[in-house]
Amino acid sequence: MAISGAPSSDVRRREPWFTQHPARALAVCVLSSAGIFALHLFVANDDAAVLYVLPVALAALAFGLRPGTLAGGMASALMAVGVFVGGQHLTALSWCSHLAPLLLLGSLAGASADRVRDARHAERYAMSVAMLQRDAAEVNDSVVQGLAATRWLLESGRVEPALEALDETAANAQGLVSRILGRGGVLGDDVRRPQQVMHISSGD
Repeated sequence: MAISGAPSSDVRRREPWFTQHPARALAVCVLSSAGIFALHLFVANDDAAVLYVLPVALAALAFGLRPGTLAGGMASALMAVGVFVGGQHLTALSWCSHLAPLLLLGSLAGASADRVRDARHAERYAMSVAMLQRDAAEVNDSVVQGLAATRWLLESGRVEPALEALDETAANAQGLVSRILGRGGVLGDDVRRPQQVMHISSGD
């Protein structure tokens, strides 16, 4: 009887690239921020600073609230350095219109990304539990069938085949349970550490 593997890999394949490859996402954030900073200095136009929303949004979506907020702060700092080095003069309203979106984008998008990530963890947990229940039923059926065969052999007076059938049933049951409970089986890390899912379901 085949026991299917954990469903978490199927769920992860549906996640965006920046979630599957955080190192690449970080590299894109750093390189794009450096490129925008150089463009800001070269163009000497505060409109180029609007492009900082791209790496900030990527950092927030890929890493969550705290890194997103940090990225917003760093982008604001880079923009301020570009303004001062370029000799530009911005009014208070211009400063607010440029800095506030970066800071808010990093925090709000990061918080939303954290909630989406928690929902994915909960989805993997629910799928793992559903598959565990199904496979447990299959294990139960296998054991019951093996015991029924053993009983039939004993009632027929065939003791030695009955003992062999009993040993085979026990070995099959042990193998099936090991494949379910072992590493790489149906139980994923979310099910092995259910306190994380309890924390997720309870909110902040």
